[in-house]
Amino acid sequence: MKKQVRTTFTDRRQDAMEAKKKLLEKMQAAPKADDPEVVARRAERAAIAKAREERHAERARLKLEEQERKAAQDAADAEAAYAAEHAERLAREAEDKARAERAVADMAAMKEKRDKRYAARKAR
Repeated sequence: MKKQVRTTFTDRRQDAMEAKKKLLEKMQAAPKADDPEVVARRAERAAIAKAREERHAERARLKLEEQERKAAQDAADAEAAYAAEHAERLAREAEDKARAERAVADMAAMKEKRDKRYAARKAR
């Protein structure tokens, strides 16, 4: 069935009035703010929003705890690395000192041998 084309001003005005009337009926048929269904839906949405906020707060708390734990772990790792580096540096310094003492002792022994040779040569 073909729709009739209504082109006159009165037809268009009549169509507009009917559309406004239908819209007004629709708005009047909509549930009011104090309707128990609307109140229940609003309360349900509020409960969902509250639960969402609680989950968000819990996630934020867990994230903060994880960051604190990681910071403590990083600090402990840094301290352990510093202690290991310090111990290594002390060992290296002790080794260098021992090497220097051995070198001095070797030089003293070589000088003593040389002095003995010179003394033996002079004694002849």
